[in-house]
Amino acid sequence: MYIPPAFAENRPEQLLAIMRAASLPILVSPTAAGLAITHMPLHIAGPDRLIGHVARANPHWQDFLPHAQSVAIFTAGDGYVSPSWYPTKAETGKVVPTWNYQAVHATGVLEVIDDPAALLAIVTTLTAQHESGRTKPWAVSDAPADYIAAQLKGIIGLVLHVTNLEGKVKLSQNKSMTDRLGVADGMTKENPALAEATRKTFR
Repeated sequence: MYIPPAFAENRPEQLLAIMRAASLPILVSPTAAGLAITHMPLHIAGPDRLIGHVARANPHWQDFLPHAQSVAIFTAGDGYVSPSWYPTKAETGKVVPTWNYQAVHATGVLEVIDDPAALLAIVTTLTAQHESGRTKPWAVSDAPADYIAAQLKGIIGLVLHVTNLEGKVKLSQNKSMTDRLGVADGMTKENPALAEATRKTFR
């Protein structure tokens, strides 16, 4: 990932925060025929381990090169930046649009999980993670055990053993403080989460 110094994010807690905020990571793995790319939820078991599952029919788990590195791509808030938000526009007119975003690339080696008990643990953990904020969260144990057992036969677990995390937080840090304030204000209505993330870079 191209990371200019102004946008580099190396703090472990911030990298994990971006990863947790991402709704649907992308897993990319090399194969003999090219790249395998799968959009999939991932549970962050720690900075060095990501866990998820794919359909058994998905060739990703069969075709990836086991000793090569895969990468999971996480993107949190992102959005268009209008030149009209920069006070500099009124002063010089020398402004152009851009796109701000927060991203983390987690690189590591994939492990395939096919044990039924381990698969049950994976889907139970992922389900609990995404149901946790609901008034009446659904649990895997709510469904009949034989039904779940049959469903598990249709998936394969994947664990990415992470060896490197790199983060990029591009939130107009390369602009003047006046223009950065203009971006945060301009985003407030159409992208409040990114506006708040931008304001945090002022601290």
